Amino acid sequence: MPTHYIQANTGGRLHPAGEPSISPLNRGFLYGDAIYEVWRTYHGIIFAWEEHWERLRASARALHLALEFPPALVLSEIRRTVAAYRARVPASGELYIRLQITRGAGPIGLDIALADRADYLILVQPCPEIPADKAGAGLRLSVATSLRRNPVQSLDPAWKTGNYLNNLLCLREARARGFDDVVILNLAGEVTEASVSNIAFVRGGRLVTPPLSAGILVGITRKLLLGGIAASAAVQVSEETVSPSDFPSMDECFLLSTTKDIVPVGEIDGARFTLGAGSVGARLKEAFARAASDYAAAHPELAA
Repeated sequence: MPTHYIQANTGGRLHPAGEPSISPLNRGFLYGDAIYEVWRTYHGIIFAWEEHWERLRASARALHLALEFPPALVLSEIRRTVAAYRARVPASGELYIRLQITRGAGPIGLDIALADRADYLILVQPCPEIPADKAGAGLRLSVATSLRRNPVQSLDPAWKTGNYLNNLLCLREARARGFDDVVILNLAGEVTEASVSNIAFVRGGRLVTPPLSAGILVGITRKLLLGGIAASAAVQVSEETVSPSDFPSMDECFLLSTTKDIVPVGEIDGARFTLGAGSVGARLKEAFARAASDYAAAHPELAA
């Protein structure tokens, strides 16, 4: 059970997340026939609103799912959900905001023509934080050996869908060995990403991250770093194929995610990486914080 309060909004109805709210025939529940996005706030402002919305639209197109809810409506419902959350948790800080859209309900069967109409669910909770000891020592990762990332030609990891079994089972393997997270390889044995984060390395002062063609989510934090934030920290970037045999030649490693931005990695299966003040990762994290602060100042209309 959750250790904190989570506010839900199912199709406009506000309620605690622990309360049942969808039909047993909902296709998101039955088949993972859904898409979703997660935003977080910085300084009380919903960060990278447009970038996440565009990715949601791309996921909807890939699944041939009509996106019937305009962004203005969704933003209004997010604000209602946040207000209800803050009424229950007045001292709350930065927030995690999840929007899930499913194809709806209908008779049992895979044919999408059986769906009645799309529906949505919004969840609001505290934005997760990395414990201080983990941030200092870095996360410990392990390469999955029993499963590989589902290929682009199958269920493209670039789509942010409700189907996360591949990620879940790979993470289970790493956790069973006592690690914090997993590194998932594609069928060619190349590094793709972690369970719910993109992965990046530093080699010779340059930021290196696997290309989209390796089979990864089009991460917003990754996109923003490559799109200009890294340059603002005087860090050059490149997209390169990475294999586990490359780990010993990498100086640093970190995970990239919306909720935690840049998270240091201390080791992958015994290969250790530089951490702390003066590292490229620390410079990038500072640059990202500045960009988030500038974004918040420039977008008061996205206050949550």
